[in-house]
Amino acid sequence: MRRGLGALATGLSAAAVLVGCGTSTPGASGRSSPASLHGPTYRIDAASVGGLGTVLVDEKGFTLYLFVSDHHGSHSRCRGICAFEWPPLVLPKGVTEPIAGAGVKKSLLLGTTRRAEETLQVTYAGWPLYRWFDDTAPSEATGEGLNNLGALWLAISTRRQPVR
Repeated sequence: MRRGLGALATGLSAAAVLVGCGTSTPGASGRSSPASLHGPTYRIDAASVGGLGTVLVDEKGFTLYLFVSDHHGSHSRCRGICAFEWPPLVLPKGVTEPIAGAGVKKSLLLGTTRRAEETLQVTYAGWPLYRWFDDTAPSEATGEGLNNLGALWLAISTRRQPVR
C-alpha cells in the first residue's frame, strides 16, 4: 500500500510540473490555448473570410482581429485573461519584424509594438493584432463583432480599417 501511494504522489508531482509548464493550458471551454494550437506565426496574409471580404490572416489562415479599446496607434491594453482568450500575435524571440504575405503592404502598414512582458506584438496600420480563442479552423471569424472584455473585437481589412 505504501509503495502504491508513493508512486501516485510521484505521478501527481510530474503532472503538476507539466501543467505548470503551460504547454497546453485549458481555458474556460476546456480547450488548449490558441498559441499552442496555432504555433508562432508572423507572416501576415490577406484572405477572403466567410462574409467579411478580404481580411488579415496569419500564415495558417486564422483571422486576425483588432481590439477597439487599444485605440488606433497605441499599445495593447489586452493582458491577463484577455491575452489568453485573444492571444496577441507576437514575434518569436530573435525575430524583429513581421513578414508581409500576399495582399499586405509591409512598407506602409506592418509594424510592431512592445508589450509589457517585453515581447514584440505585430501591428497593422497601427493596430495591435490578435487571434481569437474560439477560431479553431482557418477562415473562421467567430470573434468578429464580439463585445468582449470591455470593447469590440473586429477583423481588420487590408484597407487599414476594421471590417465594420
